[in-house]
Amino acid sequence: MATDIVAVDIGGTHARFAIATIGADGTIVLGEPATLHTRDHGSFQLAWQAFRDMNGGILPDAVSFAVAGPVGGEVIKFTNNPWILRPARIQEMLGPSRQTIVNDFAAVAHAVARADESDFLHLTGPEEPLPASGTLSVLGPGTGLGVAHLWRDPARGYHVQATEGGHIDYAPLDLIEDAILARLRRRHNRVSVERVVSGPGIVDIYATLAAMEHKAIHEMSDVEIWTAAAAGEDSLAVAAVDRFCLALGAAAGDYALAHGASGVVIAGGLGYRIRETIKSSGFAERFRAKGRFANLMAAMPVKLIIHPQPGLFGAAAAFAREHLN
Repeated sequence: MATDIVAVDIGGTHARFAIATIGADGTIVLGEPATLHTRDHGSFQLAWQAFRDMNGGILPDAVSFAVAGPVGGEVIKFTNNPWILRPARIQEMLGPSRQTIVNDFAAVAHAVARADESDFLHLTGPEEPLPASGTLSVLGPGTGLGVAHLWRDPARGYHVQATEGGHIDYAPLDLIEDAILARLRRRHNRVSVERVVSGPGIVDIYATLAAMEHKAIHEMSDVEIWTAAAAGEDSLAVAAVDRFCLALGAAAGDYALAHGASGVVIAGGLGYRIRETIKSSGFAERFRAKGRFANLMAAMPVKLIIHPQPGLFGAAAAFAREHLN
């Protein structure tokens, strides 16, 4: 018997909703997603009501949330929007009697565990499917750097572990990255890897390269730099994105080593937008450059997940794992 749920993916800027149908065989089918701007709704409950109105005033009696922030405790506060969620009051406030709440990047890891091979784009390493057993590292640069890992076995299913891996120390590998770190340390006593390997991190990469070239630059936002690089309008922006890819490759290799991984998945819209640059940059060389473990890293497939809604799909998969398996 199929089960219908509301899948919700809440970030800082957008809240995405969809009706997901989980088949008796475990297959997941997402309905047409609805994207609401968090700034347009004073609370999550009001956004929920808006989605309910879009669906004729009736929603399924089950919900699964992927939330950008810590999920423990009596009150869930979102990292980059003012909403809160009280798990104990979900049935009272929203209606569903069954619920699942996972970190947004844990949801992405659930999506990785369940996605079809066609939902992945090859980046480097052996051009073969991700291993069916063992550990996979999952990371994605966005507003910050999300990191999770999952372990799976064909006979026993899979287990997802959310982490705060984006907050480990940043490790520069050459003189240019030493300069990036020095710039960041003027503002931060401790510099985490997501200060560099994230969407906003491009600003400090760009400014560091400009200073090294003795170029005066006007202040630009991260969006403007990414846009200028994509258009090829600014050679400094193009160089900054290439440098970003080097840092992403190094970080991805570090997480794979720490997790004991046999495969790596890059996730997120930013990774997808620069996928061709990733493949033509030094990402792969940096990923492999782990000293005596270079051969191990070279034998590891690295993929980009290209599923259109990994957060919603993963939220539905997390619900199925908790309530239906």
